[in-house]
Amino acid sequence: MSSQDIPEENLPAERADEHGHGAVAVANEDNPFADPGLPPHEHRIQDIDERAAKRSERVVAMLFTLSMLATVAFIASYVTIPNDKSIFVFPLGHISALNFALGMTLGVALFAIGAGAVHWARTLMSDVEIADERHPIEAEPEVKAKVLADFKQGAKESALGRRKLIRTTMFGALALFPLSGVMLLRDLGPLPGTKLRHTIWSKGKLLVNVNTNEPLRPSDIAVGSLTFVKPEGLEENDEDFQQEIAKAAVMIVRLQPDNIKDKRELAWSHEGIVAYSKICTHVGCPISLYEQQTHHVLCPCHQSTFDLSDGARVIFGPAGHALPQLRIGVNDEGYLEALGDFDEPVGPAFWERG
Repeated sequence: MSSQDIPEENLPAERADEHGHGAVAVANEDNPFADPGLPPHEHRIQDIDERAAKRSERVVAMLFTLSMLATVAFIASYVTIPNDKSIFVFPLGHISALNFALGMTLGVALFAIGAGAVHWARTLMSDVEIADERHPIEAEPEVKAKVLADFKQGAKESALGRRKLIRTTMFGALALFPLSGVMLLRDLGPLPGTKLRHTIWSKGKLLVNVNTNEPLRPSDIAVGSLTFVKPEGLEENDEDFQQEIAKAAVMIVRLQPDNIKDKRELAWSHEGIVAYSKICTHVGCPISLYEQQTHHVLCPCHQSTFDLSDGARVIFGPAGHALPQLRIGVNDEGYLEALGDFDEPVGPAFWERG
C-alpha cells in the first residue's frame, strides 16, 4: 500500500515548506549556488496504517524477547554444559560444545537487540528530514531551549510512551543482557576456597630429598647443613607438581639444640633438625642462601633475612612475618616425617590470612 492509495484526509497534515520539503530555491546571478531543498517526503505504510504499525511493533517486541531468551540460554549453557564435552559442527569439525553454545546464544542476544532497535527506528520512529541552520559554538539560552525542545520532540516521535509493548520488552532485553558478562566473570578462574591455607603436608608424610628423591634419616643431616625436601608422593611428572611444590617446598637445617632460642621451635624440631617453609613471606621467592655461623637464611630477591635459631623471625628486609615451621618427628623405621601441615598459610600475606 502506498501513500497514493490513502485518501487525502488520512494523510498526516504537513505543509510543503514546513521542513523544507518541496521548497526549491532558484539560482540566479546573486545566488549561483542556491539550496535545492529536500526532496518531497514520502510517508511509510506505518505512518498511515495503524495495523501496519502494530505489526512492526510486534516484530520489534519479538526480537527483544528473542534476545531475552538467548541470554537465559547463555546462562543455562554456562551452568549445565561440561567443559570437556565436544560436538561435531560442519564444516568446523569437532569443537567445544560449551564454547559453541556460548558463542551462538551471546551472538543471537546481541543481534536481536540491534535488529529490534534498527527495525523500530526504520518503521515507527519519525523519518522526516529536518534542515537545521548552523549556529555559534557557544550555547545561547535560545539554543539550549531549542535542544531541549528537539529532545522532547524526538522522545515524542519515538512513541516510547505509547508503544508499551516495545518499551517493556526493550527494557527486559537490556536488563537481562548484562547478566552474560556477569557470568563470564565467574570464568576468570576457580574460587580459591581454602587452598591458600593448606599444603599437601600431613601427618606421616616422609621428608624426601629433592635431589636424591630418597627419604631422610636424622643421621643424613649434618650440623650446619641446609637441605631442601618435598613431601612423599609428590613427583615432578605430576600434573599439579608446580602448583603443589610452590606451597610445600621445605628447607631443613640441623642446629645444636642449645642454639635454638624459641621454645616452640625446639619442641617442633627433632634432635636440633628444624623444618621451615622455603617460600619467602614477602613475594614468594624461594629462599636459597644460608649463613652457617649466624643461622640466618636470606631471600635472594629482596634480601629479606630470617633467623632460624629464633623461630625464623624477620631480622631484615621487607618480609612481613616469620617463615612457617613444619612440625617433624621420626617414624618407626627411623625416617623423618611430618607430624601435620603448617599451622598457618605459607608464602606472602593475603587478605584472608587468619
